[in-house]
Amino acid sequence: MRYRCWWRWRRASIRLQPWGGPGSIHVRASLADQTGPAASTTLAIALGANLPGPVGSPLATLIAVRPLLEARVLEWHESLPPPGEAVTLRWSPLFETQPVGGPPGQPNYLNAVVLVDGPSPPHTTAAEALLEQLQGLEQHFGRERHERWAPRSLDLDLLWWGDLRCQTPRLQLPHPLWRERDFVLAPLAALEANLGAALGGVALGQAALGPGGTAMALTGRAGWP
Repeated sequence: MRYRCWWRWRRASIRLQPWGGPGSIHVRASLADQTGPAASTTLAIALGANLPGPVGSPLATLIAVRPLLEARVLEWHESLPPPGEAVTLRWSPLFETQPVGGPPGQPNYLNAVVLVDGPSPPHTTAAEALLEQLQGLEQHFGRERHERWAPRSLDLDLLWWGDLRCQTPRLQLPHPLWRERDFVLAPLAALEANLGAALGGVALGQAALGPGGTAMALTGRAGWP
C-alpha cells in the first residue's frame, strides 16, 4: 500500500466565537509565510482529559503527564538524525472546555497545548515514532478506545509539525480538525505572543472568553503555572 506524505503550502482562516464576550478570535494559519528553520519545524501537541484516571481527576492527570510528556519529547528528539539544536517547549494555560461530539451528558474537558520549537526537519517516520510515544502515555493514564469522541482519561493529539503533510493509516498531519476546535484554538490564543514567531503567519486576535461559551481559562496552579 502506498501512503501519501508531502510538504505543501496552505493558507487557512478560522473564526472562533468566544464565551459571551464582544469579540472573536481570528486565526489565520499561513504556512506559506513561514521563514527560517524555527518556523518550518515547530511541532504542536494538544492535551485533553475529562475522566478520572489512575492518578485522580483530569486536572491531576494533566499535571502528572506534563513532565512525562516533556521527557518523552526530549528523548524522541535526541533520537532524530542528525542531532539538532536543543528544543524548547512552550505550554499554554489550562482551559475548561465543552465536549465536542460523542455521547451526550459527558463532563467538560480540561485542555492545553504545548508547542515544541526546534526539532529536526519534519518527516513521517519520526512523526509516527512520536505518535507511539503519545499513545503510550495515553495507555499509561488509562485511556480506553471504545467510541469516537467518547470521554477519555487522557487524549494527546499531534496537531502539526512544521509544513509536513502526511496521510497514513496511523497519522494525518496537519490534524484535519484542529482549526475547528475551540479546545485547541483557545490555548493557542493564549500563546499569541510567541505563536507568530513559531508559525510565521498565525495571527490570533484578542481572546474574549467567559461564561456562556465553550472555553474558559483556568488560573495557574502548582504543577501548571
